[in-house]
Amino acid sequence: MTQVQGSLTCVGIGMMLGAHLSPIARSHIEQADVVFSGVSDGFVELWLKELNKDVRSLQSLYGEGKSRNITYREMVEVMLAEVRLGKKVVGAFYGHPGIFAKSPHEAVALAKSEGFEAKMLPGISSEDCLYADLGLDPGKVGCQHFETTQLMLYQRRIDPTALLVLWQPALAGDLELGIRPTGRAERQLLVDLLALDYPLEHECILYEAATMPLQSGRIERLPLKDLPLAKLELHTTLVLPPRGKLKPNNEMRAKLEALSKARREGKPMGDTAQVLPFSAIKERKRQ
Repeated sequence: MTQVQGSLTCVGIGMMLGAHLSPIARSHIEQADVVFSGVSDGFVELWLKELNKDVRSLQSLYGEGKSRNITYREMVEVMLAEVRLGKKVVGAFYGHPGIFAKSPHEAVALAKSEGFEAKMLPGISSEDCLYADLGLDPGKVGCQHFETTQLMLYQRRIDPTALLVLWQPALAGDLELGIRPTGRAERQLLVDLLALDYPLEHECILYEAATMPLQSGRIERLPLKDLPLAKLELHTTLVLPPRGKLKPNNEMRAKLEALSKARREGKPMGDTAQVLPFSAIKERKRQ
């Protein structure tokens, strides 16, 4: 008898219990041979067990003083072990399984490399809830996202005229990859870095999405200077609204207006070659 080919599907269950689960994700959970639960809430795990009789928590793989990278590798291995046995495996993760969730990406990639069917299904993430709860549109002035410690460790460019979203500020400056928030000193270094682009009185927002239907999310506004003493959970997100207005690019506008005028007048597009590229404009300025 031929062994059934194993498969892996990593799904997002959204942020709010039961309310954000898509029909296709629910179907995969219900039809799986085994479901691995990547959530930190016991109520969510109990709810998942109502959808499938074999739900196994991944939370036990975390440990005090244990690098998260080791935990993530172990998560991948326990899921793949069942796939290799020919089982239909589902990894069910909070929010979106591909956003700030390393093990789903690695598990799907490894399963594919071994010849198994593997895919990821999206879910409603904390980012999606953030835009709705805070009334923000990332398309209005643009939005930039950084993992907080990565922002601190590398030379990144911040555009203060756009929204700035910092993920995992509670772990700011964490070099040990642990599971506990860092301290006031690390957060002060973060404030010092942000102060290069924002005044210390600039309003920041601490955000946490609601996870229960009758629960309210956290929206706390405070000046940047007060961030070191603020209460930060591992799931807290830091949002900095824009500082200042967008600066017009007059040279680009002139080029686009020339192109628009040429089209209106029915001129061949070749006639628009008279609109100089930036390199030519800069060369003229130097002369």
